Amino acid sequence: MDALLIVGGLLLILFGLLWLVARAFATSLLWGCASLLPPLTLLFIVSQWRRARSAVMLMGLGSIPLVVGLTMLASHDADRLAAIISLRWLEEEPRVASGLDIRLRAEFNGTDFAPQSGELIDGTLVLREGDDFFARRELSIRLPAYTGGDLRLDVLPEDRGDLPEIELSWLLPDQELPEARRIASGYTLHLDLKAVPPNRLRGDFHLVLPPSYRTSLSGDVELYSSRLRYRDGRVDTRYNSQETVAWVIADYLQRSSRRHDVRLQPLPLLDLSAERLDLEVEARVDGVPRRTRLSLSRSEMHGWRVDGDRAAPLPPLSEEELRRTAPVPTTIVRGDARPLDRRIGFSLERLLDAPSRFLGARVQVLTERGRSAEGRFAGLNEEGRLVIQHSLGGQGEASFLLRPSEVAQIELLEP
Repeated sequence: MDALLIVGGLLLILFGLLWLVARAFATSLLWGCASLLPPLTLLFIVSQWRRARSAVMLMGLGSIPLVVGLTMLASHDADRLAAIISLRWLEEEPRVASGLDIRLRAEFNGTDFAPQSGELIDGTLVLREGDDFFARRELSIRLPAYTGGDLRLDVLPEDRGDLPEIELSWLLPDQELPEARRIASGYTLHLDLKAVPPNRLRGDFHLVLPPSYRTSLSGDVELYSSRLRYRDGRVDTRYNSQETVAWVIADYLQRSSRRHDVRLQPLPLLDLSAERLDLEVEARVDGVPRRTRLSLSRSEMHGWRVDGDRAAPLPPLSEEELRRTAPVPTTIVRGDARPLDRRIGFSLERLLDAPSRFLGARVQVLTERGRSAEGRFAGLNEEGRLVIQHSLGGQGEASFLLRPSEVAQIELLEP
C-alpha cells in the first residue's frame, strides 16, 4: 500500500510539472524555455499565478499521498526508507574483496595462478582464483585430521599410506563444467599455519606436484577458518550466509539463557534471498536439549537479527575458560592414520556448499516421489539443479537434473 501511495504521488507531481511547462510555453516561448530551469520556474509561478495555479495545485495534491506513503514506509521499514533517500540504490554494487593477504609464487597447470580467496574449513584447504560459481582455477587439499588451531604438515614424495588428497580443478572458456584431477601421492607439501583471531590462519605454504601436473606454489597464505566475516572485531551480520544466521541464533540463545555453553544443531538449508526466516531450532544449553521457534529478519543496515531480541550482552569468558576451550594445534608429519573418506559427514547441504569438491563422485539420490537416480555428480547447472550423469554402456550417458527441494536422501557411494 505504501508503495502505491508513493508511486501515485510521484506521478501526480510529474504530471503537474509537465502541465506547468506546457502552460509556460502557451504564455510565450521565452517563459517556456525559462520554465525548464528550476529557479525560473518559481519565477513563472509567482508572476503568472493565474496560469500556473492549476498545475501547482495538481503537484500539491500529489504531495499528499507521497508524504502519507513515506510515513507508512518509515513506520515499518525505516532501513528501506533510509536507503531510498540516500540514493544508495543508484550506486553500482561493489565487488566484494576477500580481504586476505595471499602472496604466492604459483604455477597451476602450466599457467600463472593468483588466488584471491582461501579457506580451511571442515578439513579442506581451498585456494580459488575467480569469484564465479565455478572458479577459473581451484586447488583443494583434504585434511580430515585437522580439527582447528595451528597446523603443521609435511609430506614428501616417497611417503605412502593415507596422505592428504590434492585436487586441481579448472574451467576453460568454452566449458560449462570444470575439469578435475586428483593426486594421492608423489608430491611435496609443507604447511606451517598459525591461528590468527578471530577466524584466520596465516603462515607458510609450499606445494610441488609431480612434473606432469606443472603445478607448484610457494609463499605466504592467509586463510579463513570459518565462513563468518568480521567488521571492527565483531561478527558482521550483514554478510549473508548460512553460518551468519547460525551465529546470530547461537548468540541470541547464549544471551537469552545467560549461558556460554550453547551448541546449536545444524540448520536446514535456508533461503538466504528472503528477508525474513521463521525457524524451529534445536540446541543444547549447558547440555540440556532445548527447542525454540524464532523469527529472523534481515536489513541492509543491521543484517540478520532475531525479532524482539532485547537480551543483554553476556560477560566475556575468563582467561582460564578461554585456555580450556582453545583448539589444540594439529601436527601431521608424513601423512596421518585417518582415512581420506569424503563420505564422513556428507550431506546435501555440504554438497551444495562446495560442489567442486565432489565433482565426479558416485552418488545415489532418492527423490520425494520415491524415484532413485545413481551416477556421477557433474556439478550444478545455472538454475542450481544437481546434475547427475549415468552411463548407459555403449549408448552414451543420461543426465538427471534434480532440484535440491526434490531430494529426500542423498548418499555418497565412494570415498
